[in-house]
Amino acid sequence: MRGLFRTTLPWLLTLILGAGCATSGQSASERPTTPIRHPLRAAQTWRLDSPGEVRFDASALLLLPDGALLTVNDKVPGVYRIEFGAQDGTARLVALPDAFTLRQLAPLVGEKSPGRFDFEGLARDEAGRLLVCEEGRRWILRLDPRSKTVERLPLDWTPVAKWFNAEPNASFEGLAVGGGQLYVANERSVGRIIVVDLATLKIVDDFQVAPIGRAARDIHYTDLCWFGSELWVLCRESRCVLRVNPVTHAVLAEFDYAGIETAPLNWYAHPYPFGFVEGLAVDAENIWLAVDNNGFPRGADRNDHRPTLWRCPRPDRK
Repeated sequence: MRGLFRTTLPWLLTLILGAGCATSGQSASERPTTPIRHPLRAAQTWRLDSPGEVRFDASALLLLPDGALLTVNDKVPGVYRIEFGAQDGTARLVALPDAFTLRQLAPLVGEKSPGRFDFEGLARDEAGRLLVCEEGRRWILRLDPRSKTVERLPLDWTPVAKWFNAEPNASFEGLAVGGGQLYVANERSVGRIIVVDLATLKIVDDFQVAPIGRAARDIHYTDLCWFGSELWVLCRESRCVLRVNPVTHAVLAEFDYAGIETAPLNWYAHPYPFGFVEGLAVDAENIWLAVDNNGFPRGADRNDHRPTLWRCPRPDRK
């Protein structure tokens, strides 16, 4: 045994020291870590009443600096403010004036009949301009609130076109702005997050992040949010939110909302195996989630076809 110990000791020391040197050569952000998984609970729930009680597919969330929540409807153009009234559990959707109206969009289409606009993601840049993505055309549109004009950003998607699906309903689903960059979520086939430098309008990066234990090639991204110098990613199919380091692309934490969406009072009667959450906003205390129920009724009330909004206290905050 002594001979064996003398023989193996130098090898073990070399192995340990070598491993230590390899580890010390990496920054803390580069070392592989397992993200903490947090279950979410809904502290408050609202059913969203649409103007004229028409079908409303809430397909994004944006939290403004003054605390207002905005969303879009993927059936018609426009931006809507969520107004919380006196009636508990119900909020109104109110269209913002001069925000991505058909009149503003008509010059971009150049046709007498512009067709349908499929608005999905919603973001705000440092200058206070609103941005939306139009899924069917793969457009990024920007609204200047002072001139009340809408422009289409002249983006060349060639560097990332290999990730695109020819199906118009499998395109851009989420936007976020932070650090002078625009983050665009390519929904699926293949799910990819595209990074655009807003100063040059050039694509500077693209990457994929996934929940724990998810090795599938297709990740369904349905919204993005920028908060606290971090990127937050909504994964509809996995029913979770990822907190991501935008530089290293490391997933720092997961927030699981499956228990909320599948609760008897919340679930929608539909035949699909994946979730319907398509709106995400984050602040210092809460994670906000909005459901695009695609017109399906709630299981607990088959006459209720309204989308739902949840306020979920952040479990990573004491």
